[in-house]
Amino acid sequence: MLSAEIKNLSLKKIDNRTLLSDISFTLNNGNLYSVLGENGSGKSTLLKALTGLLDKRFYNIDGKILIDGTDILSANENVLLELRRNKIKYVMQDAMNSFDHLKRMEYYFKRIVKDSSEINELLEYFKLPEQTKLFKLYAYELSGGMAQRVSFVLALLSHPKIILLDEPTSGIDSASANLFLLKLKEYTAQKNNLVLLVTHDLQFAEKSSDKIALLSNGTLSDFIPVQEFFNSEIYKTAYA
Repeated sequence: MLSAEIKNLSLKKIDNRTLLSDISFTLNNGNLYSVLGENGSGKSTLLKALTGLLDKRFYNIDGKILIDGTDILSANENVLLELRRNKIKYVMQDAMNSFDHLKRMEYYFKRIVKDSSEINELLEYFKLPEQTKLFKLYAYELSGGMAQRVSFVLALLSHPKIILLDEPTSGIDSASANLFLLKLKEYTAQKNNLVLLVTHDLQFAEKSSDKIALLSNGTLSDFIPVQEFFNSEIYKTAYA
């Protein structure tokens, strides 16, 4: 069972401006966690820190980020690549630009899985073109919503233990958001995995999450059950 524990994470820009301050939390399998916060609160920065994607030439990072016992902050590049390949997937907010626009979609799918039936099942579920058509497309031929759905499908096909989602509903309509919601619940409930998403979409967070925390002024509140969060002073003060 994969574990994820963040201990006293602090993050500063190279100019000494504090972005995150003394953040600690533990993620347990079988749960979906949401981090709420306004634009610019540091939500995306937090996810990038958890996957070791922040360039240390521009950021000073202290603390520990333990994924399955491996400290992301001290791991070498080979270890990080192995974790990203097999255990943890990060679906970025700007899905379109996470693809190489010189490569067709086939390139990404063939690197992950050879089982056509599994691919077809997910493409059909997310209302995407069948693979014979999708595989011929370049990223720039996808709409923003399609790129978001394709990115999520690729993450699922990797069968990771942790999925990180950055504003998953920002580029999709309500029907697609509902498909995301149902698939995320299935993913955490049936496979004993976990999801951490960051969003400012209160409605999606309320419907999808097991626990929610608020990121504000560089600090993260405790993760607490959904209804407890929406009845809390933390929520009322932030969204009054």
